[in-house]
Amino acid sequence: MTPIADILAAAARHEGGFRTAIPADWMQGRTAFGGLSAALALQAALEHEPDLPPLRSAQIAFIGPLAGAVEVTATKLRRGRNAAFLQSDLVSEAGLGLRATFVFMAELPSTIAHDEAPRAPIAPPAPDAQLYTGPETFFTGNFNFWDPGAAPGPAEWLRWARLRARDGLDPMVELLAIGDALPPGAFKLAGERQTPLSSLNWQINFLTPAPATRDGWWLLAAQADTAHHGYSSQRMTIWNAAGDPVAEAMQGVAIFG
Repeated sequence: MTPIADILAAAARHEGGFRTAIPADWMQGRTAFGGLSAALALQAALEHEPDLPPLRSAQIAFIGPLAGAVEVTATKLRRGRNAAFLQSDLVSEAGLGLRATFVFMAELPSTIAHDEAPRAPIAPPAPDAQLYTGPETFFTGNFNFWDPGAAPGPAEWLRWARLRARDGLDPMVELLAIGDALPPGAFKLAGERQTPLSSLNWQINFLTPAPATRDGWWLLAAQADTAHHGYSSQRMTIWNAAGDPVAEAMQGVAIFG
């Protein structure tokens, strides 16, 4: 298990970003776990532009495989009085692997106050709950999971998850790292065939400027609305341990078989 904080601490900083390496225990097949790649991209953006307002949205394209040594760079696209747009790229020996656009925006006075986002449907695990983790040679070995057995849909996942090592991380970096930890919803439809799937993009909107939870636990949901002709579209939600929604997302997924 390699803490993300250690990956960042070992990075060689330079103007515009940093160089670091993807450890083997953060890989999923021939590419790095998308949540880790997105977290590195956000860290570069946070370091590039000082005094940013809260992160509100991220648009992430998983363009190609990322492995081994990676170059992470950030660029300011625009910064106005209330909002800032930054772009981050991750490049490895195989070429451009990820491009992310981050939107940071300050809170504004408003007469509109509306919140009908659903609360978490199930409480976090008890101290004596039976947790599981993945193999040490796969990215899931960096997480604890708890299955509440409450995802009735044929293409739906619902799991409590937390990073096993999360100290020293910006809260939004932690949230990006964990927000993509579930398999795609369409994976359940493959049954025993073990059909390869790969995320193509990730649009995530944050519902709070300062996400926080208890004991590191976040409830993750992923539900595929459609899956055919090699492509799936899914909706995703993240709640904290108090049951409050902290992020809503959509993702496009390629199905190879």
